[in-house]
This record gives sequence, structure tokens and C-alpha cells, in this order.
Amino acid sequence: MFLTLSVFPVVTAVYDSTINFRNNENPTLLGVLSGKKYHADLYVRRIPMDTIPEVEAECSAWLHKLYQEKDAFQEQYCKTGRFPGPTAHPPRRIWPLLNWLFWASVLLYPLFRLLVTLISAGSSVTLLSFAALCVAVSVGVRWMIAVTEIDKGSTYGDRAGQQKQD
Repeated sequence: MFLTLSVFPVVTAVYDSTINFRNNENPTLLGVLSGKKYHADLYVRRIPMDTIPEVEAECSAWLHKLYQEKDAFQEQYCKTGRFPGPTAHPPRRIWPLLNWLFWASVLLYPLFRLLVTLISAGSSVTLLSFAALCVAVSVGVRWMIAVTEIDKGSTYGDRAGQQKQD
């Protein structure tokens, strides 16, 4: 409530978004880093601030109704594979690719120089130490990412999980 009252003069709208992944895919950071493709559908709607009640009790009821609508959207998506309303497919643009190429080259250049220097001037002990460090970092990062996977998370709100427990 405080947040709503404090931003009323500045913010003109709130954006409500819902994302679902097709075919009940559960994306993981490890999957993304491994290059696995995930297909997502995003539903976004603009809610003008003048439609949000300022009184706390009314705002609470409005927010409860908003989440009931979001639950209805989720149920419709599970049944039909689509969100309600028109579908938009934004065109692909070249700028994100150029941005990625620029930053990849800027950030990878020092690493490439280090690698070339190590190979050309390093002893076999240095090369083996560097290779062992790379393997250790890779295993450590994969282990830390695996800890965060969703199947190790909470089942709060999972109706199927609640029915299995009963």
C-alpha cells in the first residue's frame, strides 16, 4: 500500500506479466548455458494507476482479484496452450546480435591473450595447472547451478503434489 501511494504521482501504469513455457518445460540455468532451446509465451498487460484503488482494503481486494484472473489465465493456458487475447510476434532484429558480439569480443579478448601467452611461453606444469583450474571452475559452477534447479525447490501451491500427499 505504501509503495502504491508513494508512486502514484510519478508512475502512470503498472505492467502485469505472466510467462509460461511450452510443453511443460522446466528451464534451468544449466540447460540455457548448455544451449538448450526453451519456448516461452509471455502475457503482458498495462494497468493504469488510476484503476488501482488507493484505500488499503480496496487495494487488497483488487490485488486478490488480479491474482484470481492470473490463475484463470494459467488454467486457460494449460488447456489451450495460449493466453487470451491477440498474439504478437515481434520481428527479429540485428541489434541484439551485434551487441552480444561486441561485448563478447571485448570481454573475451584478455582471456584469449592470456591463453595464447600461456601456450607459447608456459611450461608444462603451468599448462596443467591452468587446465586443472579450468576443470575445477567448470565442475564448481555446474554443481552450484544444479543446486538451484526447480525440482529441488518447494512444492508450495502444487496441486498435483498436494494430491499425492493426501
